[in-house]
Amino acid sequence: MAPDPARLSTFTRDGLTFELDDAGPLGGETVVLLHGFPTDRTSWHRMAPLLHAAGLRTLAPDQRGYSPCARPPGRAAYRHEELLADVLALLDAAGVERAHLVGHDWGGAVAWLLAANHPDRVASVTALSTPHPAALSRAWKSDRGQRLRSWYVAAFQVPWAPERVLGALFNSVVVGTGMPPEDARRYAAHLAHGGALAGPMGWYRASSSSNVPAHRVSVPATYVWGSRDSFLGRGAAELTREHVRGAYSFVELDDNHWLPERRPEECAAAVIARVRDAGDAGDADDADAGKNPARG
Repeated sequence: MAPDPARLSTFTRDGLTFELDDAGPLGGETVVLLHGFPTDRTSWHRMAPLLHAAGLRTLAPDQRGYSPCARPPGRAAYRHEELLADVLALLDAAGVERAHLVGHDWGGAVAWLLAANHPDRVASVTALSTPHPAALSRAWKSDRGQRLRSWYVAAFQVPWAPERVLGALFNSVVVGTGMPPEDARRYAAHLAHGGALAGPMGWYRASSSSNVPAHRVSVPATYVWGSRDSFLGRGAAELTREHVRGAYSFVELDDNHWLPERRPEECAAAVIARVRDAGDAGDADDADAGKNPARG
């Protein structure tokens, strides 16, 4: 029998070192937790214990631009290609062939794109708040309301100024969007100083030059959306179903954008259900394959 894998506290890629939390049963199925903007891996601290209690191992990294030793300069360093490659490097470092992905905000976009382009490494995807990228693009083109919700994306293209303004007003701005104050203070201590926001802003600035296609997703998927989300509207939420070919669940909560912080129990329940359903489907496929060895 192979030995249990060791716990990880960091992983590396292309000279960058990413910090992460590796917790839960080592023998459990692996769930990768991908945070969004402007948070960090501690955004999962309410959800993760619930996943561990269900027998799941979680890997929660501080993503590119958020880990102090993984903040490369330049816009190109934050293209989608790099963000996806970071997650694949994490799976390789952990010795995990296929993982369940959970992402919020920008982490949700990464989860959708990785599932679409690397289904061999993804067992399932659960996106919190963030619609499938192609659905969001369609909504942005056809829905003036979504364009108004996304005003900040254009504002963040301006160099230097957005990170300086947000750094100075971090608590008041983020709490004003509905984030719990105690969480905003913790994220501010991590990001609202020096040049720490330049990397996170790079995700927005590099998006238009990225070349990762937003294919339809074939792996089992769940989308959890808050009906009072200030940034991501109903149009994109409802279009997401059209970009999933596999099993799909949509969970609507009466809340705002910050679901991991505000609704951890419901989000964890959605993740656990998706992981279990994906496992049941895999067991059924294995049984069918055993009955018909020519099936492929």
